[in-house]
Amino acid sequence: MTDSNKSLTVAVCPTGAGQHGRAASLAQKLALPLVPCESEGYGCLLVCTAAGLHLRFTGKNPPGPLMVNFTSPAMQYRLKHGGGRRQALARAVGLKKGWQPAVIDATAGLGRDAFILAALGCHVHMLEKAPVLAALLEDGLQRAARSEATAEIIRHRLRFTQADSLDFLQHLHAEAYPDVIYIDPMFPERTKSSLVKKEMRILRSLSGADENGPELLDVSLRRARNRVVVKRPRLAPPLLDRHEPSHRIMGKSSRFDVYLV
Repeated sequence: MTDSNKSLTVAVCPTGAGQHGRAASLAQKLALPLVPCESEGYGCLLVCTAAGLHLRFTGKNPPGPLMVNFTSPAMQYRLKHGGGRRQALARAVGLKKGWQPAVIDATAGLGRDAFILAALGCHVHMLEKAPVLAALLEDGLQRAARSEATAEIIRHRLRFTQADSLDFLQHLHAEAYPDVIYIDPMFPERTKSSLVKKEMRILRSLSGADENGPELLDVSLRRARNRVVVKRPRLAPPLLDRHEPSHRIMGKSSRFDVYLV
């Protein structure tokens, strides 16, 4: 098995007392093999622990385990010191005093941007089609709903649906159109860290290719009431050639293309 093929394979494993039943149920739901945790025959292991679900990478020099944790110190630091409504993401969706938009995050991934927007007051509906990422998101939301620090955000301003966003938006009824649709295709990571690059490469393999990005933007422009926001590499061309953004908000390595409707 080559490294490129290995990175596409996932299995479920339990660790710790009382986790075998949960792992077996999850493996059946996702149609994945159930294996012992010392197994090295897969690119990733979806590990069930008492502390939650995480994705562990195998092979040489793997990055650390990946977990959706909305109560982590890193996430709490971003909430406190990320710039609030002055940060680029908040400005891109138009968040301001007196207007807290309803947002569909069409490419939720690990839910980090969606959670930040919800914490700032938006009502966010996350969409993610990849089954493994969806399982991580659901586990993270369940744990965050039990935490005093995040329970209100999760219960009242953040929800999740496992769905193909293109199909979901195409069949959305007019009364459910959001104010904002946010699209963050997984573009190649520019960081110098080889571990981060490997993590992003495996996440992209789990999510699938982003060939439908232009079509997703096209549909989003017909479904959003106020704007569509697309995250892009700083120097990349627009996601859809025939639609120029109304304006851009630039960051160090990325930018937000804002399409006012």
